[in-house]
Amino acid sequence: MDIRLDTYRKLDLAGLPSRRVDVWLPPEYAEQPEKRFPVLYMHDGQNVFKGRPSIGPGWQVTENISALSQQGAISAPIVVGMTSTLNRIGDYMPQKAYDKPGAAAMVEKHFNHLPHLPINVVSDLYLEWIVRLVKPLIDRTYRTLAAPEHTVLMGSSMGGLISIYGLCEYPEVFGAAGCLSTHWPVLGDAMLDYLREALPLAGRLRLYFDHGTVDLDASYAPWQEMADQIILDKGYQLDQDFVSLVFPGAGHHERFWTERLQIPLTFLFGRPA
Repeated sequence: MDIRLDTYRKLDLAGLPSRRVDVWLPPEYAEQPEKRFPVLYMHDGQNVFKGRPSIGPGWQVTENISALSQQGAISAPIVVGMTSTLNRIGDYMPQKAYDKPGAAAMVEKHFNHLPHLPINVVSDLYLEWIVRLVKPLIDRTYRTLAAPEHTVLMGSSMGGLISIYGLCEYPEVFGAAGCLSTHWPVLGDAMLDYLREALPLAGRLRLYFDHGTVDLDASYAPWQEMADQIILDKGYQLDQDFVSLVFPGAGHHERFWTERLQIPLTFLFGRPA
């Protein structure tokens, strides 16, 4: 499938590693020139539209969106892919959870097998970059539906953490988050404590979570269950504004996320029955 992307390279914010932003417009964008579109902001953008030898074909997000749109199952969104950097862990590490007592030591222990990996926690800057620079560019350049209910964050693993963190920090900007194979263990109780404090009460937001049962995903179940209970305690209704799914046999890899991507896309962008 030939994918045309608009690419932006000079959207820099002081203190934050530079990265590329790629934008994909669904076919309906050209076909319906009066229509405005929801927007899906995706982390690890280098894996969203095109794969690499190490990961295979990537998320195949455009193929999944096009298929669902042709079936009439969703309102196709504009997709904004924001590439990760060598500081990926620090970019996506929820800063207010990381700043809790004991959390930094837990993170260091979690990644002690990667002593060469840089971890400069700048996730608050990363979210500020999206809100102050990226989203305004997208909204003034394209025909978007700019309100929170049409503005969605999505990512996997650490990208799942930054998605729910972004929703908590900017509920007036983002109205939904898709969090696949969320890497809860890196912050453990500190992230759960943050959710208890910062997750807005139900009423305006939609939350999607899932995980598999193999390799890294095998450790996620108890953390996801505790997060689910926090979310339910905030008034969210399972299968209405909140979804949490388990995929037996699925592991921690783009091919598994691709296989089930239509499920969160339908929940987040589905047309009313």
